[in-house]
Amino acid sequence: MKMFKELETITKGYSNHRRIEIMALLERVPGLTLQQTSENLGINFKTVSDHLRRLAIAGLVSKRNRGAAVEHTLTSRGKLILKFLRTLE
Repeated sequence: MKMFKELETITKGYSNHRRIEIMALLERVPGLTLQQTSENLGINFKTVSDHLRRLAIAGLVSKRNRGAAVEHTLTSRGKLILKFLRTLE
């Protein structure tokens, strides 16, 4: 049962077109900050913040502090999910 709940968390983590868009951006340009991600995608800062938080909870994005900034990168799980999603195109 625990495995199914974990799968649900992962699935909910990427089940939004903006989150998939963010994952694709981070694959192309790893290490972006919240501000940079917002600017690159033309999405509201608060919206991007919530999406990145959800992606991090699902284990698809990792965060690393760099001084005052927080850099975001795809995890290996995030890369695998993005690869899987591309097979659905």
